[in-house]
Amino acid sequence: MEIVILRLGHRLERDKRITTHVGLVGRALGAKGMLLASEDKGIERSIKEVTKRWGGDFFVQTGVKWREELKKWKQEGGKVCHLTMYGENILDVIDEIREEAKKEKACIMVVVGAEKVPFDLFETADWNLAVGNQPHSEIAALALFLDYLQQGKELKTKFEHAEMEIVPKGRGKEVKVKK
Repeated sequence: MEIVILRLGHRLERDKRITTHVGLVGRALGAKGMLLASEDKGIERSIKEVTKRWGGDFFVQTGVKWREELKKWKQEGGKVCHLTMYGENILDVIDEIREEAKKEKACIMVVVGAEKVPFDLFETADWNLAVGNQPHSEIAALALFLDYLQQGKELKTKFEHAEMEIVPKGRGKEVKVKK
């Protein structure tokens, strides 16, 4: 299964940390990459540095034309899941999304908004999904969605080509540096 995040809306100074965290959560929890509708080479560079040090092959592309990306994604058979507090509850539709994800070469685009999301996205998405119908963090919504979709399997992922690796411990901290 291929999961790609599409981040809509990104106010350069206000959302820099939030958008970076959307990418980091996506990377850590099994997404293949993140497309950012705004141009921000700083975020692209930051997430690429994390990927280089901590492993994996997560990609970041900024300055994408999101409507074109959605159209292309759907034409190629991919499904679109829009995370919004106005959507259907995750518990009511996650089984349907998982079934779709089990199909051969399944591709799911997870749309994470920031500012007001244009209405046509609600019409284009295969699912408008809420982790709760209350205001909440897009980072939390993404983390919950990725975890529910993959049923926790992503939490045991070993990242290839890592320069650094955390050694799990009950107490203290240990990071193994690979040379």
